[in-house]
Amino acid sequence: MKIILVSAVALIDADGRILLAQRPEGKSMAGLWEFPGGKVEPGETPEAALIRELHEELGIETWDSCLAPLTFASHSYDDFHLLMPLFACRKWKGMPQSKEGQALKWVRANQLRDYPMPPADIPLIPILRDWL
Repeated sequence: MKIILVSAVALIDADGRILLAQRPEGKSMAGLWEFPGGKVEPGETPEAALIRELHEELGIETWDSCLAPLTFASHSYDDFHLLMPLFACRKWKGMPQSKEGQALKWVRANQLRDYPMPPADIPLIPILRDWL
């Protein structure tokens, strides 16, 4: 089974809320809410992938020093296995805006379960809730 490495981030604002992005129509698992991020390209570190993806998807800038490794997800889908490190980030430059048509929502940790998520993201919820 092919292993896909995806890097994700819990962007945490000054009020302790976490940013979720809704997968747009036309993508697999469209309509589900997820932590921002994306695939790690060959030769790229998970941190570099996040910095690139946050710029492309949300128009914000952050730095390696602002990405704190928090936990990871390991989940088998039908045709691949997802390995996804989750970083926490409290400092960035700019205001997150949808650059790829995805809806964005700031959510409190205790409300994350109210948003349907891909199976790989669900086990991350209690870790974030307990950490925040």
